[in-house]
Amino acid sequence: MSRQTWLVTGAAGMLGQRVVAELLSAGAPVLACGRDELDITDAAAVATMLDRARPDIVVNCAAYTAVDAAEGDEAAATAVNATGPANLARGCAGTRTALVQLSTDYVFAGDATAPYDEDAPVAPLSAYGRGKAAGERAVRDLLPERSAIVRTAWLYGPGGGNFVATMLRLASERDPDDPVRVVDDQRGAPTPTSVVAEAVRALGPQVAAGTARGVFHATCAGATTWFALAREVFALAGADPERVQPIDSASYARPGTAPRPAYSVLGHRRWAEHGLPEPEAWRPALARTVPTMLAAG
Repeated sequence: MSRQTWLVTGAAGMLGQRVVAELLSAGAPVLACGRDELDITDAAAVATMLDRARPDIVVNCAAYTAVDAAEGDEAAATAVNATGPANLARGCAGTRTALVQLSTDYVFAGDATAPYDEDAPVAPLSAYGRGKAAGERAVRDLLPERSAIVRTAWLYGPGGGNFVATMLRLASERDPDDPVRVVDDQRGAPTPTSVVAEAVRALGPQVAAGTARGVFHATCAGATTWFALAREVFALAGADPERVQPIDSASYARPGTAPRPAYSVLGHRRWAEHGLPEPEAWRPALARTVPTMLAAG
């Protein structure tokens, strides 16, 4: 890997931690900024940091990810998910820095029947999705030649709250006679943070060189439902997968719950176009990540 310097925002979060670890393992100089070090909603702070640090590549992992809470406080979610990326894009434009912006399947309505292409029109259903879509637009508009949007979905890994971690906890703590009910009418590609971090590391230098820009999808290959994923997690944890029982989304919904895309499978056309590795299948990725999560507690 070249000696390009990287700045990672949101570095204390689940994905940010893994991106920093991936870059450091490759020998890259990294400035890791949690919110205490850099609040991306503060335009002046962003400009000062970029002017002082002069990184070659910024990776924005900072995000408001409390999807349900965003329904009741859309302004706060939008400040982080849209205004923050706009601040970074402006700052990067002024310092000729490349920007990799992390985004989400929630920018789509979830009514597709085949994997969403990178160029498919967005139609978010939730406050969280609207903010992330606005952040994507800001980055593309303000830094069109030196930016990439990397969307992911159904993300899990050590170092933060996520569905797989919850299932591992329920497998060990829940009374075996008490069933775990999980929705079976939403489809997506479970993706560990390691897969996204590896994609970002491979893509970043191309963005900095101006040979890659636009939207990329960083998810595992294949698809499943939350219910089937939960059963797979139980089996990997040595618990009885029959303890997991299916329900539909309508039965799960509660007042204030944000709408979820029913179909979150993302296509990977642009990886091949840029000579980047094909995505790993979700099942072997899960099998290698669950032991790491168990070991991490």
